[in-house]
Amino acid sequence: MNRLHAVVSGHVQGVFFRASTQEKGRRLGLAGWARNLPDGRVEVVAQGSQPALDALLAYLHRGPAAARVDDVAVNWEAPDDTLRDFGVRY
Repeated sequence: MNRLHAVVSGHVQGVFFRASTQEKGRRLGLAGWARNLPDGRVEVVAQGSQPALDALLAYLHRGPAAARVDDVAVNWEAPDDTLRDFGVRY
């Protein structure tokens, strides 16, 4: 199991980015969350199998149809046992 921490920039708020990321993460069997940052970016933490994380990361580079992704900053971290589901944080 691995853990992905990503910050997505571009036109990523107000376009269902968090909700669509939650849906994608759940379909991939990942645990984690997505939240808006005050500066207009979206932060995503996800953990699970490497193939599922790679699929989520590919999705983060394009996002939902109304989004425009300019950059995805990625850090790989050690997983922990606090995440159980994939949700949206406010």
